[in-house]
Amino acid sequence: MKTLAIAALVLLSLQLLAQQKQPSCCPDVPTAEKQAVLNRKLEAEVHRISDRLDGVMGVAILDLNTGESTSLLHPDDVFAQASSIKIAVLAELYRQDQSTGSGAHLDDAYTVRKEDMVPDSDIMLGLTPGVTKLTNRDLATMMIAVSDNSATNVLIDRVGMENVNKTLRGLGLKQTALRRKMMDLKAAAEGRENVSTPREMMAFLAALYQGNLLDKPHTDAFFKMLAMHKDDYAARALPDDVMAATKPGALEAVRNSSGVIFVEGRPFVLCVMTAYAGDERAAEQAIGDVALAAYRHFSMLARATPYGRVISPGNSGTAPR
Repeated sequence: MKTLAIAALVLLSLQLLAQQKQPSCCPDVPTAEKQAVLNRKLEAEVHRISDRLDGVMGVAILDLNTGESTSLLHPDDVFAQASSIKIAVLAELYRQDQSTGSGAHLDDAYTVRKEDMVPDSDIMLGLTPGVTKLTNRDLATMMIAVSDNSATNVLIDRVGMENVNKTLRGLGLKQTALRRKMMDLKAAAEGRENVSTPREMMAFLAALYQGNLLDKPHTDAFFKMLAMHKDDYAARALPDDVMAATKPGALEAVRNSSGVIFVEGRPFVLCVMTAYAGDERAAEQAIGDVALAAYRHFSMLARATPYGRVISPGNSGTAPR
């Protein structure tokens, strides 16, 4: 009798266990906890790079897969943008091009004029005023690829400085502004500098990537243009096969680079801004160091399983251990 009772209890226990919800495959993997550790390590590395710099560095890095800011350093401090502000001019050109109404369009024609020429214009100064004809797309190409200041100023006139700033305000950016043309030293001396913060430039690029400003064809074309080969402090530190849609900026004691780094499977926004840089070459190197650290971080995450196992291309023949 006692044996039967014990058997019945065992059978009942087994039935209850069977009724409980069982894992479909495998135990939970604390992916978020492990990635949080990696995020802290990246942030610590950014701080180490900044500490070696004689000036001040601001950094904002955004994981475009998760929407999580993985590293922030002086994110809300306002920095002079130098040529990095040309990202906003380019975005406004593409925004107006997608409109069927009035405004600037990529195929609009422009005839080179002598009065449009300013210093540090690598291509425009070699063209023939009154003869050479270009399109707004041509001007944008020069603005991004070689940072031609004359081409940029013509585009600013064509899209309208007030329209650039209206678009920025519409995206909720309060500290980002185009306040002068390129090489306007009088405006700069009066304090009318082109400015942004690491966090706001990060938000701007994220909005562009997510299609919050441009339709899909214009978003793709915008980033293709921004990814044109150029001498960029962040891009030069990355492997050659990584698409870096970035725009550097340089003024005395200022070095910047902002853009989207298209790591396969794990794209991210990178905004690095420096000021008070006594050693400008060191500031350029520091931007590259931050870019490389961020690239290694996101490349690892892109190739890793939730357990942290990485299987790199070409290693498929390696026997598991």
